[in-house]
Amino acid sequence: MSKIIALSGTKNGVISIRKINEPYGPGSGTVASVGISLSGESENPEWKVHIPLDNLDEVIKALSELK
Repeated sequence: MSKIIALSGTKNGVISIRKINEPYGPGSGTVASVGISLSGESENPEWKVHIPLDNLDEVIKALSELK
């Protein structure tokens, strides 16, 4: 699963969201990867965060509360 979203306030920036299995090698847990690229290179973001799927519901709730 992959999703690319235009980054508000930039000309070319994107937010890339991906599900990555075993990101740190065999046996490591699946994560949701959120990347930010000001240049629009979704495959090579300047910033990224990996959120373990076990934490995803709580993170989504916290982000929703920011709205």
